[in-house]
Amino acid sequence: MNWIDSHCHLKSFYEKGELVNVLSSAADVGLKKFINVGTNLSDWSVYRNLAELHNNRLYYTVGIHPLYVDQDWSESIKMLKSFWSLSKKPSALGEVGLDYFRLPSETDNANKIVHLQKECLAKQLELAQELESKVVIHSRNAFEDCVSIIDEIGLDWSKVVFHCFSEGLEQLKKLKSRGAKASFTAMTFYERNYKIKSALKWYGIEDLMIETDSPYLPLKRGDRNANEPSSIPAIGKLVSELFEVPLDLVAKITYKNTLDFFNLNKINNPSIP
Repeated sequence: MNWIDSHCHLKSFYEKGELVNVLSSAADVGLKKFINVGTNLSDWSVYRNLAELHNNRLYYTVGIHPLYVDQDWSESIKMLKSFWSLSKKPSALGEVGLDYFRLPSETDNANKIVHLQKECLAKQLELAQELESKVVIHSRNAFEDCVSIIDEIGLDWSKVVFHCFSEGLEQLKKLKSRGAKASFTAMTFYERNYKIKSALKWYGIEDLMIETDSPYLPLKRGDRNANEPSSIPAIGKLVSELFEVPLDLVAKITYKNTLDFFNLNKINNPSIP
């Protein structure tokens, strides 16, 4: 079986000198490809270099995560477009979005942060539209605002994936009706996350993508060990049990869907039709 991790962050493993072991462990369970998702200026070049070093195995994205948005966000955005002029191009713009989970209790400060995040998201979506790029959305406690801004920009919804989907059925129906994708993590199967699991059950496996979001979101809530891409088959097993389908079918569908969505077979291979 071939597996793919559609969303991970391997920079911490790289900096600790653990990346070789992490990739080896993943290979042992059939993980063939990974998408390193950028969050800020400090990791974009790291992931680009890793993609060059591990050609056709590691891919990468670049974007400003909402929790990294500050007063100088416009300076970072100036750097984003330059990555599309490289021979090793990003597979998407992201992760970008809105995160209202830990806003300050003081209203004025909270409003300032929300305003900055919205401005930064809109500008990045405009850039994605210009580049005709796929977009990885981070949405936490901000679903309606994310959807509204994407609608206002007029972005092609078929190029959008809401990663680590953490909403319910109503929100997932809104995404699917617009043509967007959703990606699911082990968090879907945490105890008491029945709304996410029910939404996934409705979503089906035809368009499904799965991810670890490693080193975050371990298979078991509260596990203090860093999550790794090697847990993808275990997430696949939970999916297969939910839908009562063979594990190899989950692997086949999620692998193909991720390759197709991110155009991984065509990135850096322009001769492929």
